[in-house]
Amino acid sequence: MKFDLDKLIRDNVKQLKPYSSARDDFKGDASVFLDANENPFPTEYNRYPDPHQKKLKKKIGEIKGVETNQIFLGNGSDEPIDLLIRAFCEPGRDNVLIPQPTYGMYTVSAEVNAVTIKTIPLTHDFDIDVDLTKKTWDVHTKLLFLCSPNNPSGNLLDFDKVQMLLIEFPGIVIVDEAYIDFTNYDGFVPILNSFPNLVILQTLSKAWGLASLRLGMCFASKEIVAVLNKIKPPYNINGITQQIVLKSLEEIEQKNKWVAEIIDAREFVENELVKIPAVQIVYPSQANFILIKIANAKSVYQSLITKGIVVRDRSNVLLCGDCLRITIGTPEENKILISELSNL
Repeated sequence: MKFDLDKLIRDNVKQLKPYSSARDDFKGDASVFLDANENPFPTEYNRYPDPHQKKLKKKIGEIKGVETNQIFLGNGSDEPIDLLIRAFCEPGRDNVLIPQPTYGMYTVSAEVNAVTIKTIPLTHDFDIDVDLTKKTWDVHTKLLFLCSPNNPSGNLLDFDKVQMLLIEFPGIVIVDEAYIDFTNYDGFVPILNSFPNLVILQTLSKAWGLASLRLGMCFASKEIVAVLNKIKPPYNINGITQQIVLKSLEEIEQKNKWVAEIIDAREFVENELVKIPAVQIVYPSQANFILIKIANAKSVYQSLITKGIVVRDRSNVLLCGDCLRITIGTPEENKILISELSNL
């Protein structure tokens, strides 16, 4: 497959003249800033943040081993998901391909942008069906969304199968690795430069414990990143988020400690769940959650709520009948969950 990015970009996006903020127009050092209509009095937050998050991207690039021009930062991963659809999919004409079950925002963003959705089921072990995927896309399929580890099933997609799709799919393959830190696997970042049609999504919400700050990372070719930068809001990452995240990224040992504890706790919860008679299947997970099939899942979900325990009922999701998704909590929370499930 010869990948041609220019043919994928919407015509109006190609012709678009991006908004140029005051911080874009002036590049250099100054002591008096009278260009952005800011309040001049120092409230600590009176100045606009860096629209390109240069310090943050430099640090992330060092951690992830990618160039800063290959990094796009968004308001959660949801922002680059939306921008990718807006940049490459013509409403009413183009479509995206989303294997199911998976993260719901791919579908929501496509629907918001009036872009047709093609869906196919994952296999019964929640892996990608390459042959069915190839039979389903057409000349108007611009994006293929893959989640690995997958949500809600928790499993990694087969690396070789995804790589095969990267080679053969004529559009952009988006691999969402929100839960990659909880695996023993490097993911697709190491081969980013081998595939010009590869986009990787990661997040600071899970392993780094920064969900409230909404900082999503998108790694792609510098050409794809340039397209996203062209259409993003000028100050999409606020200054406080940039400051806190930059500080948190210095605490990588703390992040690794949390990850190790969550992985150990995941093994404990898995081992305890299989002892509970009502639990029919504990699906293998490489995320910070576990999917289980349990008798009368909806009733169990409601019973847990009465005990003050909230899990996620996935019973209405394709391939997930009578399934609950359980996030790994603290050791105390995990023991409370197991105790209450055992007593239902």
